[in-house]
Amino acid sequence: MPNILVIDTSTEACSVALQVGDVIYSDYKVAPRQHGELVLPMVDSLLKQAQIQLTDLDVIGYGQGPGAFTGLRICISIVQGLAYGASVPVVGVSSLQAMAQAAYRTTGDKYILSAIDARMGEVYWAVYQLEDGLMTLVGPEEVAEPESVTIEQLDTSNIYRAVGSGWQTYPDQLAQRSGVSLVIEEQVSFPSAEQMLPWVANQFSNGLALDAERAQPVYLRNNVAKKVAEQGQPD
Repeated sequence: MPNILVIDTSTEACSVALQVGDVIYSDYKVAPRQHGELVLPMVDSLLKQAQIQLTDLDVIGYGQGPGAFTGLRICISIVQGLAYGASVPVVGVSSLQAMAQAAYRTTGDKYILSAIDARMGEVYWAVYQLEDGLMTLVGPEEVAEPESVTIEQLDTSNIYRAVGSGWQTYPDQLAQRSGVSLVIEEQVSFPSAEQMLPWVANQFSNGLALDAERAQPVYLRNNVAKKVAEQGQPD
């Protein structure tokens, strides 16, 4: 089992997880606009708990988004710096996939609708289903107004578990768009680094980790800077 560090600052939650052998250490705080202050001390704390050095890592995972523009930039810069210092590769994980993985771990449900409140009247959205223990994307990830979400390839014979802050902000609109039987899981509001560990381990073991310089965020919303400027809302 590889030694894995994962960092996520893609939403209001700031989280770090460390897996050493079969032991997992994690820290998770909902702390908007404090990610830059919190994340490195959280990393240091977990490494000390596990009694290992950064150079003992095999791979570093990161929450690639979609999510907050500033939070994603913070995560990418920190992960690249750590990965260069430790001479290890990186693996990006979707924030929507991480919430789906959390729902499966918590409930055992195999069909998940993930939605994050993207602000500005929109949601980040994706459909997942279980394959070989991992939540796997069905169709594209997208950003859209909740009333116009496009949902593809849903199996209407199954009950879907709905997770993420998008469902808490727009439950009725998204439920109407889904057209399936669903249960909203209120315990999973944001992604967490701990739930990203299975994906990182899988990608690393299959030789799919990347050089640190190739770490990239997934914004989905290309014109976010323009919208923020127009509406005067910070991301």
